[in-house]
Amino acid sequence: MPNLAQALIAELEREAASTRRVLERVPADQLEFQPHPKSMKLGPLALHIASLPAAFSRMGRLDSFDVATAKFSPPMPEGIDQILSTLEASLADARAFLSEQDDASLAAPWRLMAGPNELFTVPRADLVRNLMFNHTYHHRGQLTVYLRLLEVSLPSVYGPSADENPFAAKMAA
Repeated sequence: MPNLAQALIAELEREAASTRRVLERVPADQLEFQPHPKSMKLGPLALHIASLPAAFSRMGRLDSFDVATAKFSPPMPEGIDQILSTLEASLADARAFLSEQDDASLAAPWRLMAGPNELFTVPRADLVRNLMFNHTYHHRGQLTVYLRLLEVSLPSVYGPSADENPFAAKMAA
C-alpha cells in the first residue's frame, strides 16, 4: 500500500494533466481580460494557478507561514510560454517537496499565522490537500468560466466537456 506522500504525488500528476490542458487554452491576446471589476485578470489568474504547487511547497517546508509576509498579487505574465514553464517548474518543486515527506512529517502540525496571531493549525497533509490541491482546483474552475466567456473551447477536466464530448451535440438537440 502506498504511503500518503505517494498517494499525494499520484493525485498531483493526475490533476496536473487537466491543469495543463486548461492553461494551454488561455488565449495569448486576452491576458488583460477581466470579467468583472472585482475579478482577477486572465493572465495573472493563469500564472497564479501555475505557481500554486511551488508556492505551497515552499510553505510546506516550513513549520508555519505568516500571511503578513505574503504577496498575493500575481503579476501579468509575458505570455503563455511563461505560464506553462512556470507550471512545469512549479510541479517539479511540488514533486520534490512531496518526495521529501513521510507519514510522520505529513502528520506534523503546520501553522498559518497573521503576525503573532495563529489563524489555524493543521497537519501538513491538510496544507497539501486543502491549500495546494483544492485551492488550485478552485482557481482552475474559475479559469474555465473565463475561457467559456471568451468562447474558448474547453478541454476535458473530469470527463468530456461540452466542447469535447461526442454525445453533447445529440443531447443538445
